[in-house]
Amino acid sequence: MNYSTTELILLVQRKEETLSLASRNLKEEASQMAKFLQDLLTDLRNAIMEKGFQNEIEEITFFKDIKPYILGKLIYYNKVYQIEVGCPVSNGKMYYSYFSDRLQELKNDFIEHISRSDLYRYYRSGRVDRDEIYFRLGNIYYNDVRESFVFEIDTGFSTYYDYKVAVILANEFLYEYLNSKKKQQLSAAKILQNKEVMKDIAWTNSKNALIELIYALYASGTISNKKIGIRQIALLFQILFQIPLGDIHHAFHRMKTRSNSRTCFLDHLKFSLEEYMDKDI
Repeated sequence: MNYSTTELILLVQRKEETLSLASRNLKEEASQMAKFLQDLLTDLRNAIMEKGFQNEIEEITFFKDIKPYILGKLIYYNKVYQIEVGCPVSNGKMYYSYFSDRLQELKNDFIEHISRSDLYRYYRSGRVDRDEIYFRLGNIYYNDVRESFVFEIDTGFSTYYDYKVAVILANEFLYEYLNSKKKQQLSAAKILQNKEVMKDIAWTNSKNALIELIYALYASGTISNKKIGIRQIALLFQILFQIPLGDIHHAFHRMKTRSNSRTCFLDHLKFSLEEYMDKDI
């Protein structure tokens, strides 16, 4: 293969970052990421069918680490798209309830189908003694497998167990996403209910200025080292200042085509700070 595990993971993460900045909403981002991951898996399959693996270690690494990560992300983004499309409202109690229900469904599925499996315990323990059984081609024991789809597996590009690991990873990605949605709503409710805290806090510049600041903070990795996305940062500022920002991605794309400075608010901040510093000299 032309890519190492680290290189492929970084490739996926860079694409996620690019689409997070460019997409209009999470539905669009999830849809485009799913297409990217499908194409990436197709390219990897074609390369493997053409060249094969150099040795057993490379084969095991691919089916234990690389393919499950990419396929897990694909399963995750497909599910995120379905969840976002099915969301009945954009805020409030129904919104909170909707994501709480999806989170509970995920937990129930984990308990019933994942946590009790031998493969889950093996994978999470970091063991390697059965890697040649689980993560090499041609070792599927059909009589030991309950799912009927095993008979439709592409035996040249799957060990069956690589899919099972992908499901484990997708479950973890989804848990983080749904838990974040739930926490956002709880935090927003608590803050907004405290009128004494909120009464003197207000954003007194334009919405575009705030959006420019949000994108700058995200792009610089200033908040959580980019571990949270644009929408989460925007939600924090909307809660803090009680100001609806609307379609932040559309506003951002307009900023990119400004005829004068594309960062006029940040330029203003720099000028204001330097002027303030000069007063103390």
